[in-house]
Amino acid sequence: MSWIIWLIVAAVLGAAELMTTTLALGIIAVGAVVAAVVGAFHLSVPVQLIAFVVASAAGLGFVRPVAMRHIKHPPLLRTGVAALVGRSAIVTEEVTGYSGRIRIGGEEWSSRAYDETVVIPVGHRVDVVQIEGATALVFPRE
Repeated sequence: MSWIIWLIVAAVLGAAELMTTTLALGIIAVGAVVAAVVGAFHLSVPVQLIAFVVASAAGLGFVRPVAMRHIKHPPLLRTGVAALVGRSAIVTEEVTGYSGRIRIGGEEWSSRAYDETVVIPVGHRVDVVQIEGATALVFPRE
């Protein structure tokens, strides 16, 4: 009969995990399921508690850190215009705070100076700071 209580505890912890998304309550819920399985074999309540504590501690100590590392992993590859930010370019038409043209790799882009007071002459190297629509905001390379 105690296994039913453990399953109720697991369900409550699982529902709470859905609200918090920290993985901690979900892992403790798995510990409650382990205790329910132990209880289904009619083992004593102290044995069920030990199974709950061991399973929860193992999950929190070993599984959660690995899972959190995988969840918080940044994307390995930037694509589209996001891949252009940080790249170097060459000015092909004078760049001001309002207009200009640059060459990023083999592509010609419209551009503006990131700092509107800066004028960047033809031939200078710039760094792409941001992309706004089809316009690259650039800053002169030091």
